[in-house]
Amino acid sequence: MYLYLLALVVFYYLYRWVRELPRVPDKHSKYVYITGCDTGFGNLLARHLDKQGFRVIAGCFTEKGEEDLRKSCSGSLTAVHLDVTSKDSVAKVAGVIKDKVGERGLWAVVNNAGVSVPSAACDWLTIDDYKSMLDVNLMGVIAVTLSVLPLIKKARGRVVNVASVFGRISVTGGPYPVSKFGVEGFNDSLRLGMKPFGVKVLCIEPGFFKTSVTDSALLGENVKKLWDRLPQDVKQDYGVDFLPKALQVLTEKLPSMSDGDLMKVVGCMEHAVAAVRPRTRYSPGWDAKLFWLPMSYMPSCIADYILLRDSIPIAKKVQ
Repeated sequence: MYLYLLALVVFYYLYRWVRELPRVPDKHSKYVYITGCDTGFGNLLARHLDKQGFRVIAGCFTEKGEEDLRKSCSGSLTAVHLDVTSKDSVAKVAGVIKDKVGERGLWAVVNNAGVSVPSAACDWLTIDDYKSMLDVNLMGVIAVTLSVLPLIKKARGRVVNVASVFGRISVTGGPYPVSKFGVEGFNDSLRLGMKPFGVKVLCIEPGFFKTSVTDSALLGENVKKLWDRLPQDVKQDYGVDFLPKALQVLTEKLPSMSDGDLMKVVGCMEHAVAAVRPRTRYSPGWDAKLFWLPMSYMPSCIADYILLRDSIPIAKKVQ
């Protein structure tokens, strides 16, 4: 009996692998718009798709990001300045894209731009802290998508949204999981709405990878800055030992939890853009597949116990 089940599982994955192999033709005529191309996944994806022959439009927040891509990629790549929190910037890039793609439309947009600070316990933060991240991670995704959606519909192309496993389960306080849950919701509603138009809407849900989002030094500075501005009564609630222990977790545990092979994520992005039959969802990273996603289906009492078991103790814990 078990052998039959094993054979069925092997057959399913073999069938899926074969089915997903074909790639779209005429890559040289297909434009792909990527946000957040200064570093990390977006930068690697822009280079990767450029080598494959796609006509990449790479949105960068810094001049250095633009220059580096222009120097390292072919003349087919267009690097543009993009601030996803600015209506004018988003509209300006959309105008450039419209002029470039003409009647063929835009094949794909990859909403990759994102930030991970400020992040901390919810009672450390203000509404402005939430707004600053949501403007990038959620509203930026929506604004960029809507700015080019008519061009995507014209090409019967794709929208690829980069969420996170923390859009499926919340393990930290603050706006990061809120923003990623929001991306998941936008992704699902857009997918249903665009299906009659032949537009595919796909979601990437990575686990922990070594990018600026998981940079322990950046996150550590963020935590110290937020701690320093806390009222004294909140500091007393957490205790004087809380901050050093939190910083120790960031410097020791986070790097060991993060996968350095960014191509696992880039490969999923490339498949979402280039495959004839892409998946609806991709979950790159063994931690995502074997730990975070399974935990998201557990009863809340079990997931809470696992997540809180090794949490940093606070001074005024209620017994």
